[in-house]
Amino acid sequence: MFARWGDIVYRLRYTVIGVMVAALLGFAAYGLDLNSHLSQSGWDDPTSESAQAARLADTTFGRDKQGDVIVLYTAPEGSTIDDPTFQSKIIANLDSLTADHPDQIDKVNASYFKTAVAPSLPVLGTSDKQHAIASIAIKGDNDTELTNNFQAVKDAFYIDGVNVQVTGLQAVAGALQSTMAGDIHRMELLAIPAVAVLLFFIFGGVVAAALPLIIGGLTVVGANGIVKVFTNFTEVNSFVAPVVSLVGLGLAIDYGLFIVSRFREELGDGYTTRQAVRRTVMTAGRTVVFSATMIVASLGGLLLFPQGFLKSVAYGSIATVALAALTAITILPAILAILGPRVDALGLKFMRKTKSSEEIENGMWGRLTRWVMRNPVKVTVPIVLGLVLLTLPVGNIKFGGINETYLPPDNVTRVAQGEFDSLFPGQRTEPIKLVISNAQGANLAQITNQADNAPGLVEKFTPVGASKDGVIVFKAGLVDRNDSKPAIDYLRSIDVPDGATVLVGGTPAIEQDSISALIDKLPLMAVLVVFIVTLLMFLTFGSLVLPIKAVLMTVLGLGATMGILTWIFIDGNGAGLMNFTPGPIMAPVLVLIISIVFGLSTDYEVFLLSRMVEAREKGASTSEAIRIGTSHTGRIITAAALILIVVTGAFAFSDLVMMKYIAYGMIAALIIDA
Repeated sequence: MFARWGDIVYRLRYTVIGVMVAALLGFAAYGLDLNSHLSQSGWDDPTSESAQAARLADTTFGRDKQGDVIVLYTAPEGSTIDDPTFQSKIIANLDSLTADHPDQIDKVNASYFKTAVAPSLPVLGTSDKQHAIASIAIKGDNDTELTNNFQAVKDAFYIDGVNVQVTGLQAVAGALQSTMAGDIHRMELLAIPAVAVLLFFIFGGVVAAALPLIIGGLTVVGANGIVKVFTNFTEVNSFVAPVVSLVGLGLAIDYGLFIVSRFREELGDGYTTRQAVRRTVMTAGRTVVFSATMIVASLGGLLLFPQGFLKSVAYGSIATVALAALTAITILPAILAILGPRVDALGLKFMRKTKSSEEIENGMWGRLTRWVMRNPVKVTVPIVLGLVLLTLPVGNIKFGGINETYLPPDNVTRVAQGEFDSLFPGQRTEPIKLVISNAQGANLAQITNQADNAPGLVEKFTPVGASKDGVIVFKAGLVDRNDSKPAIDYLRSIDVPDGATVLVGGTPAIEQDSISALIDKLPLMAVLVVFIVTLLMFLTFGSLVLPIKAVLMTVLGLGATMGILTWIFIDGNGAGLMNFTPGPIMAPVLVLIISIVFGLSTDYEVFLLSRMVEAREKGASTSEAIRIGTSHTGRIITAAALILIVVTGAFAFSDLVMMKYIAYGMIAALIIDA
């Protein structure tokens, strides 16, 4: 089948390029405004008790807007918040907000100051009269509208001559969104030029180096259009944008590297351009398709989880991987068919990389493989022990939710949130909530009296407002929202009078329920993915030993990667140098890393084994097949890993801990796997 496809691509090379490039550029044009269609939702489990609590409270009372935006005002030295001159500027600003921004700002909920637009509450000022706050509601029916509306007015809360700090749920979400957008821009500025230089030295020529970059660029822009198609049917989380850029660019360039290298190798063995294209598609092209299938199977495991975040990342990354493989076996062979030996054009002779099979097999990788095969115990035992030792820190892993601590310690929004939490511990923007139905008088008192004994509270539970339709909501802040499980477990175990219901909600409960859902589904995902990958490798290689060995090696590498991440990001080694705060990691992000790393690990294994099996089928002995396969793919796999490390490395400079976690996780996994 692949041999026939190679012939078709050669014969219709101009048509293939024209149709594919036109289609990809069409998708690119369609996806230009992708970011405006992406969602900020999908982090929680919509089937959980906390999600039910949120729906009941929102349906009965409307969305809780108290924590949307918190503006913290600090009086000048030697003055107080009661100073008339100080107050006049703030009051003028608060009174103008809804008038100046009617489409984005809903209302001023309350403030310390006596304004014309909102109640004045003395509790919103500190006892030393140095700090005061205002709570402002943002318009929007969902997380996406809320974040976009805040971004449009984020500068409206600042006042000339007044020390103003802005925080709250929407300010934190806006800061996270801006950081992600900056990460993609950084990758475009840093990674792509660095990869171009790296490819030049790998291939020794401008033309050959440009081909994988062309494939990578077309894949990413085309994938954006495909992802936008998904937004017409389901919510797609904004986190899909950096994942598409990372996976799409990295894998497409890797696939391009394998195809171009094999083509040059076939030319080096004396085949004509037509034969070289046919043989390249038949061998490397087949392996690329199989590799993409394995990665898709691994990413498909994300669809088992209830979180929209993981589903949307799965949609985007699966589409991107499939597109990377498609461009690699269509556009690239067609371009190679046109170029032929000119693939080495604009190169330096002393860097010539087009070698015959004999030269490759007697080169450095061939010699290294012979030494390794002569000393298997010396190589295997230290490496396995090293990987096991790297896995040990995994015992300290902790899960949490996304919050301001994912931003750098010096980020203005995070500093403001920390100061607000410290000065106003009873006004937490993310309290734990009890949504109580059909309980009045003594029954209600029985519930709240028990609830007040929950561990880790900074205050007793107080009603958010009056009851309505038999429903009332109570709230209380936590000392540490990352240690909310004891309080939630206690609250869900209290005795509830007959006929009454108590739903535990609020952001801490939503995060805990999301973690529980992920942990519950993770074993099923692992079993299914391992089964599918093993079955695919068995059908491809006709061996059960090879896939089992591949899975065991992948699991060993994955464990070491998780250990390294735990040692850095949870134990905090290097936190000061990399400017982040150690703490729990988001469970959905960890699941995403496991899925990507498992797919990539198996990917390199497939390229290596495919070449060994190819040699074996030609009559080589087992040991010769291993040597031939490794010598032909060792340099390419190392180069491919290096390219992905460079692409991923751009995200290692992110201000967002979540992106650092993914970047360092992939870098560690790529080094271990290669």
